[in-house]
Amino acid sequence: MDRIAWDQYFMAQSTLLALRSTCTRLMVGATIVRDKRIIAGGYNGSVSGSVHCIEDGCYIVDGHCVRTVHAEANALLQCAKFGVPTDNAEIYVTHFPCLQCAKQIIQSGIKAVYYANDYRNNEYAIQLFKEANVKMTKVELTTMVVDTNAEEKLAYVQSLIQSLEEKGASKEEIDLLKEKGKELFPLR
Repeated sequence: MDRIAWDQYFMAQSTLLALRSTCTRLMVGATIVRDKRIIAGGYNGSVSGSVHCIEDGCYIVDGHCVRTVHAEANALLQCAKFGVPTDNAEIYVTHFPCLQCAKQIIQSGIKAVYYANDYRNNEYAIQLFKEANVKMTKVELTTMVVDTNAEEKLAYVQSLIQSLEEKGASKEEIDLLKEKGKELFPLR
């Protein structure tokens, strides 16, 4: 078995972090890395101890939810809180950073931004990254070590098998499909 590539490994970490998000509009995760070591991670969510979007809905001002702290900012603040330097580090983010996060990334000394998804890529943020010599690289998660749609896929496969049963498929065919399903979804 081949080892997962570093970019895929760190992007998978950011994808896992995004699963902790409390934002109902967009789940974002960020991982800060220095010398191939994870030094911090963050996801978008409310200020500690405050109400979350998943509890009370988003608090929208001028088309933006102002309740959440962005994933990149949370990761950077974690470094600041615990005295971990970010100079010459890299950040892996599930979505292209917004303008405010871009400015924070630049000010923190991070030298490279890796992102999985384009998301309202702000032209000024791109310009600032270029001026600051911050490398921007799109890294789509191709090694799916975490399947964020596993439940949906399992339900779909189960409905297909049930439909085939109702249409008179043989017991042998159904048993083969169920076995394959157990291989694809071993924890189910």
